[in-house]
Amino acid sequence: MTALLHATGIVRRFGGAQALRGVDLSVAEGEVVGIIGPNGAGKTTLFNVLSGSERADAGRIAFAGADVTGWPPERAAACGLARTFQHGRVFVNLSVLDNVLIGAHARLRAARPLAAVPVLGAALEVLLALVRPASVCAEEANLRADARASLALFGELLSPRADDPAHSLSNADSRRLEIACALAMRPRLLLLDEPAAGMNETETMEMQALLARLKAQGQAILLIEHKLDLVMRLCDRVVVLNDGAVIAQGPPQQMRPIMR
Repeated sequence: MTALLHATGIVRRFGGAQALRGVDLSVAEGEVVGIIGPNGAGKTTLFNVLSGSERADAGRIAFAGADVTGWPPERAAACGLARTFQHGRVFVNLSVLDNVLIGAHARLRAARPLAAVPVLGAALEVLLALVRPASVCAEEANLRADARASLALFGELLSPRADDPAHSLSNADSRRLEIACALAMRPRLLLLDEPAAGMNETETMEMQALLARLKAQGQAILLIEHKLDLVMRLCDRVVVLNDGAVIAQGPPQQMRPIMR
């Protein structure tokens, strides 16, 4: 399979502590890779480096054929790398639908060529806000339809609550909303940091079913997850991280003795 993400020799230091020690990691097109390991192993730090929210002290990251080492998060997201967080990040005072629209905002392009003309500057931004070009209206309508389609992936769990404030959601639904926001960006690679955290057994199975549907559609996924049964059933390959280093990787069945 073609490598979509290929990270080599990733090092991340915090003062004298080394959180990542020369990590090599790859994800192929359409592959689902799980990262497991004890707390403090460096899993979330690795996600932070891959998504651009932290800079690696050494190493290289290639994504979709481009060297994205050191790219800021917004640029990484725009090229197709979207992530969720260990502790959910939604705008609690906005509606469910508006949260997803914010996730899709990186794809809004209609006004960019004009807004980039230096001589017009801020005046053009005001004008575009008052007189909305047909191209902007059409693109926003398409994004709204896509946002509702992202919510529809969760069936009756989110779609009926599109106009509800996000603060009214349960923990499980907030997790689902965060994934819907990431999917609205149409990512080539989806990074999920403990998507089933805090969920009961029924909710975990619903999350597994959603991720299995995404996998069947060819979505590449890299996920951190402590619920090992979910990892075993969903992942094509498992990477074991400990003390900032990869100590083993392979198909889930081969990793079973380590995962226990």
